[in-house]
Amino acid sequence: MAKKNSLDKALGQEIADLNERENYLRANADGIESLEYMKRFDPEKVTLLKNDLSDLSIIINDVEIDKKETAKAFSDQLKPLKKQKTELLKNIKEKAELVNERCYKFVDHDARMTGFYNSEGELVNARPMTPDEAQATIYSMDRQTGTNN
Repeated sequence: MAKKNSLDKALGQEIADLNERENYLRANADGIESLEYMKRFDPEKVTLLKNDLSDLSIIINDVEIDKKETAKAFSDQLKPLKKQKTELLKNIKEKAELVNERCYKFVDHDARMTGFYNSEGELVNARPMTPDEAQATIYSMDRQTGTNN
């Protein structure tokens, strides 16, 4: 077999045995060098790769579903903790906490104010008295005079 003078798309294709074809190429080449190039797949290899891709896509999808479920579980676990943290930060910043307790209302007719005291006797809220509160009651008059008559 003679060495070809032009660059054909393929050489030695008439030699069926791949080892013999390589020996022919080695014997007739001007040199041997290592090159990186994209080697074409045969149709069977493409089908195998597509099947591998399909299997891998299914596995990835399953892992992503598991990841979402796990992330949701962690998010659900963190939600009350973050709420508690927010409340603690607010209470520390305000140096107080929001409570709902029974308070005692006292109307001061002279100052025209109404005050609310907690069970410890601390004034927790004060406001101008309302028109309803401006009407004196017997109890409030007794308290002002300090008598029980």
